[in-house]
Amino acid sequence: MNNIIPLRTRPLPIFVILLLLLFSFSFAQNNSLPLIPIPVEVQQMTGSFSVTAGASITYNRAESRSAAEMFANKIRVPTGFSIAPKQGTDGSIQFGLLDKRNQQIGAEGYVLEVTPRGISVSANSAGGLFYGMQTLLQLMPKEIEGGVVANIDWTIPAVRITDYPRFGWRGIMLDVSRNFFPKEDVKSYIEQIARYKYNVFHWHLSDDHGWRIEIKSLPKLTKVGAWRVERAGSFGSRTDPIPGEKATVGGFYTQDDIKEIIQFARQRNVTIVPEIDLPGHSMAAIASYPELSCKKDTGTMVNPGTHFAEWYGNGTFKMNIENTLNPSDENVYSFLEKVFGEIAELFPGPYIHVGGDECYKGYWAQDTGCIALMRRLNIRHVEDLQGYFMNRMEKILKAKGKKLLGWDEIIEGGISPDATIMSWRGVKGGIEAARTGHDVVMTPTTFSYLDYNQGDQTVDPPIYAGLRVKKSYSFEPVPDGVDAKYILGGQGNLWTEQIPNLRAAEYMSYPRAWALAEVYWSPKEKKDWRNFSRRMELHFTRAEAADINYSRASFDAIIKTSIKNGALIVAMDKELSDLDIYYTIDDTMPDDHSLRYTNAVELPGGPVTLRVITYRNGKPIGHLITLKQDELQKRAGK
Repeated sequence: MNNIIPLRTRPLPIFVILLLLLFSFSFAQNNSLPLIPIPVEVQQMTGSFSVTAGASITYNRAESRSAAEMFANKIRVPTGFSIAPKQGTDGSIQFGLLDKRNQQIGAEGYVLEVTPRGISVSANSAGGLFYGMQTLLQLMPKEIEGGVVANIDWTIPAVRITDYPRFGWRGIMLDVSRNFFPKEDVKSYIEQIARYKYNVFHWHLSDDHGWRIEIKSLPKLTKVGAWRVERAGSFGSRTDPIPGEKATVGGFYTQDDIKEIIQFARQRNVTIVPEIDLPGHSMAAIASYPELSCKKDTGTMVNPGTHFAEWYGNGTFKMNIENTLNPSDENVYSFLEKVFGEIAELFPGPYIHVGGDECYKGYWAQDTGCIALMRRLNIRHVEDLQGYFMNRMEKILKAKGKKLLGWDEIIEGGISPDATIMSWRGVKGGIEAARTGHDVVMTPTTFSYLDYNQGDQTVDPPIYAGLRVKKSYSFEPVPDGVDAKYILGGQGNLWTEQIPNLRAAEYMSYPRAWALAEVYWSPKEKKDWRNFSRRMELHFTRAEAADINYSRASFDAIIKTSIKNGALIVAMDKELSDLDIYYTIDDTMPDDHSLRYTNAVELPGGPVTLRVITYRNGKPIGHLITLKQDELQKRAGK
């Protein structure tokens, strides 16, 4: 029997009961509730509950104490109420684990009930209570996110919510190799994504630009590999290190730091998946131990963001600097035994990510040891050496009780069915992997790469590709014709070449990470862009209260050009339906008295400058976008 005293069993005045019966109703799209991700089932009822200094918070078991204390701590500053949670079942705000399992809500679901008499959050697990608590906080006024006392009424609408996730894997990846993020920033980011019911933090800990995790048996990895020379400018345009130049930029996490962050994440129902990118993307490791490469160049340094590769139009590339471990050298596997031995001891989760993407094999093709290994293995193509390498990795990980996880390239060289695949080059790799029996995490560039531009390239710092929040929201992780049982879920990826700090990471993450949170948690049939966009704007105000950065690109016009019969044609669009687009082509600044966009515009000949701005309800809301003739022509050529 449930130890929680259900709020609905407490005696209520007869007129209240009649009102509840008369006015309670279900909202198919829950338009009035500012919840992200949208819950599975919602019944919104009449009335509300007010949190006051006299409220009491109780929890029914030791395992439910954490959610109760987190809630009390979260509301303490903005409300000014210091309410100490106590064990019991009679509080006006109750957090309780169920004695009899609720099969509908599963491992991570919850039931939240708010009546004028009190609040009850119940679940099968501590994780479910945590998510129920997060939904409860979203029902409170936005001032709950602030860091000062707000003298307002802390009312919560009466509602009954039954909620549980669609997918078990709901992840965000943060790359800390390209730019190092201090421990407290990592914890803050985990805190933020957990609020939106993400349960996996994929931690990209090594690459060409820095090795970020202490390996005690291999001290050079952090003594050398964690540091690079100082350079300004964007990645790919920086100058090469000078021999003997001091490396002063970077950092790493000690094993004590790692343990602290793991514990912090565990309290928020987040599992951390560490990634050591292999056998390519290993320049930081090679700078530390050059004998692990084919050329064994002792002059190799951690790369500061130079143009070290030539990319060709067909997706192939050439590395100008060796960044790949030597698959024919047994010392490499001894090295990785040590690395993964210490990592497996630190991280309690089942998975270790071993990368496997963008592995350049040109140096292998010229190496006598690799050529001899190919003969011994009776393989003709140097590409197949990656399959050999990954199978060796899987044996190492299995011996340590871990599962291998890698980017979709690892299926090309042959990998065991036990390996889990992250499909990043679109969904094709994930489809192929699922059809051959692999578990798959869907994280395609086309929907989930959070480092891509969110708005116009002339407003945001330019990136080589774009991804708008509406496109992220349209993502369907289970492709047609694929057995859904192989799709573990999905993930958003934040690569940080152009992201030097937490504020920039926040700006690039939100609101797209909110959109993906709904994709991965909520029922497919609940998705509705117009409804989500209204809730998204409410969460803008909550982010502002919490001093969390976010992008406003969804308010901006979308501008495309084409050539028709020799004339330059401009077509404009918008993500939010209630915006008006105004523009000028006469070198004046646009406002709501300028030309209002309705249909595609043919521009006159000559050096025209197009200026565009969006308005809502007679007020400017979007960025001013200015496109000169060369940019207009350039877009038409794409």
